[in-house]
Amino acid sequence: MRTTTLALMALMLGGTLAGGCNPHDARDIARIADLEAQLRDAQGERTRLDTRISEIEGQNAEMVARLRALGQSVEDLESARATLESERTALRGTLDETERALEELRERERQQQARLATFRAMLERFRAMIDAGRLRVRIVRNRMVVELPDNVLFDSGDSELREQGQATLAEVATVLRTIDGRQFQVAGHTDDVPIHSRRFPSNWELSTARAVSVARFLLEQGIPTERISAAGYAESQPIDMTGTPEGRARNRRIEIQLVPNLDELPDLSSLVGERGETSGH
Repeated sequence: MRTTTLALMALMLGGTLAGGCNPHDARDIARIADLEAQLRDAQGERTRLDTRISEIEGQNAEMVARLRALGQSVEDLESARATLESERTALRGTLDETERALEELRERERQQQARLATFRAMLERFRAMIDAGRLRVRIVRNRMVVELPDNVLFDSGDSELREQGQATLAEVATVLRTIDGRQFQVAGHTDDVPIHSRRFPSNWELSTARAVSVARFLLEQGIPTERISAAGYAESQPIDMTGTPEGRARNRRIEIQLVPNLDELPDLSSLVGERGETSGH
């Protein structure tokens, strides 16, 4: 619009000059001067407008650059946020697993303390018999074992309980009955001197028969059937390797072992497949 105005003003000025007007006509001179002033003002305004347009274009270019940079920053921020959320989720899972493992350890510790309290109580109940030399209490492969010498329980080469042996086992059964939820295995052991008789062709038969005799007596004393088992080991598990008469006497023994409960054993289910096959085969 300003361009059109400038053109009209130039046309009018040119027309006035070409019309041969009287230069002494004050009105024409004043009109010309006024038009020239308006033309200069219009040219100055156009210059200012051109400058302003250039400034705006420069600002627009700067704004576009900023918007592009901002857009990239937003993308980087979103990417960083997604990464942080992923790491937070992974950390939360790790913390949950750690808390579960810690709780399992605490539960095992509680169970262990309960077992230790039970074993300490048993040991104190057996104290008088231990001091009298009628039995020993040992820890074998993390199991508590009540060990009774064979000469307290049996005559040489025999599997029938002596009266003294029955009295000793009756006291032992009194203590065992106070232990809930435990199984007991009676194990018979001999020395390395072989036996050959009609009733006992070898030490295997003798050790097994003695273990069965003790197990039956404990059943008669009120130990539930499902909590008692018996096994004979002959001379295969000696506790004294000296070969002396005293050492052989120590090897001739009956052991009553406290069998670990299933919840005390490691979980091996992952080693067995659905068809009962060992994993990894």
